Amino acid sequence: MHAAPVRAHALPSVTTALRAVESLLLSSGQRTARRNAWNAVLEDRRRAKDRVEAEHVLQAVAAQRS
Repeated sequence: MHAAPVRAHALPSVTTALRAVESLLLSSGQRTARRNAWNAVLEDRRRAKDRVEAEHVLQAVAAQRS
């Protein structure tokens, strides 16, 4: 009885597959614009999280002074 052949390389990740499809469908400028837009969304989320944390700290300080 022979063992099944072992693959020498891993299957591409979903991210890799999506980027390959993206490169086929979008021009370079469109890809850059989409990535820039997504990075802006992530930065907005980070700033919103920071604002919430700062608000909690300020509320905690105000509660201690009361």
